[in-house]
Amino acid sequence: MIRLNLTLLVTVLASALYLVQVQYDSRHLFTEIEKAQSDFRKLETEHERLELEKRAQATPARVERLAREQLHMKPATPAITTYVTLKGVAANAEGAQ
Repeated sequence: MIRLNLTLLVTVLASALYLVQVQYDSRHLFTEIEKAQSDFRKLETEHERLELEKRAQATPARVERLAREQLHMKPATPAITTYVTLKGVAANAEGAQ
C-alpha cells in the first residue's frame, strides 16, 4: 500500500511539474506571438509610408524637373527629332504603297 501511495505521489508531482513547464512555455510562446504581431504592425506601417513616399517621388512633374535639371534633357520638338528607318523596312513600305 505504501508503495502504491509513493508511486501515485511521484506521478502527481511529475504531472504538476509538467503542467508548470507547459504553462511557462505557453506564456513564453504567447509573448513571442504578441511581439511578432507588434513587429508586423510596425513593418506594415513603414511599408505604407515608403509606398506613399515612392508615389510622391514619381510624380510626372518631379520626373520632368529632374530630367531637365540633372540629365539636361529637353522636350522633343519636330526641329530636333531625328527619324531612323531600316533600309529593308523602308523599301518594303515604299513598294507596298
